[in-house]
Amino acid sequence: MDSPRFGFRGTGFVVGDGRHVITNAHVIPPEVPGRVDRGIAIQVWTPESQWLVREAKLVSIDTPRDLALLSFDGPAVPALRLAAEEAREGTAIALIGFPIGGSLGYSHVTHRGIVSARTAIVPPANGPQGLSERAVRQLRQGAFEVIQLDATAYPGNSGGPVLDVDSGDVVGVVSMVLVKGTRESALSAPSGISYAIPVRDVAALLASPASS
Repeated sequence: MDSPRFGFRGTGFVVGDGRHVITNAHVIPPEVPGRVDRGIAIQVWTPESQWLVREAKLVSIDTPRDLALLSFDGPAVPALRLAAEEAREGTAIALIGFPIGGSLGYSHVTHRGIVSARTAIVPPANGPQGLSERAVRQLRQGAFEVIQLDATAYPGNSGGPVLDVDSGDVVGVVSMVLVKGTRESALSAPSGISYAIPVRDVAALLASPASS
């Protein structure tokens, strides 16, 4: 949040003690050297069906797997439960988020789909700046698994939960959308294929020393 300007960056969901949020690493605004007048804020849905803005801070981040953990001030809110088992191919899932950001108003939207595959991916380096020691080490370690979804996600869905329809448990975190052609075509002609980070990587981030 650049005071007095607010910029929507993505979706997240509450976990654990009700004061922590999981989202994508790419949703977190980049550090700007010398800037001290900016911060992170989240909107929490209240029982009165209203949005309440809470200040938040970054607790832990896993850039290669595109995950971040935030904590926020104020009373705890209901948290989603993480699935104990990985979602299998064919599992019915639902995505919850804010497609196209605030263009359609800040109302959470649900899309249905299935887990179509579990596949390996190597995170690309973002130009020469992405070739850090950590990025090179990740490439040497090889690919890691993501969930391929037969479901349509849009910009704004990033960081949102992927839910098992039967149990309501979180099985993944929306991370990427397969784009046909240009970036703009993600809106005009969506591919219907999205990717999510498996829930086991979320559990690993929550169990990391920086998160405790």
